[in-house]
Amino acid sequence: MSKRLIVIGSTLLSLALFACAKDDTTQTSTTTRTQREKDSILAGSQIPGAKAVKKAMTVADSATARQIRIDTSQQNP
Repeated sequence: MSKRLIVIGSTLLSLALFACAKDDTTQTSTTTRTQREKDSILAGSQIPGAKAVKKAMTVADSATARQIRIDTSQQNP
């Protein structure tokens, strides 16, 4: 009879732990940031090298904007 109680007790305990398990699928989707967002946060901080990150982002944005202008001018001559 004591073995039966142990089996039932461990089964109930396992079910209770499984039911209370943390659901990671909703947490990861809301906390995942893109590399651009991470760099933007870093650029706004006061740590060394933050200005370089901000400058690199500005240069990349300028290059992207220039490439878009070139592409649209070639499409509509």
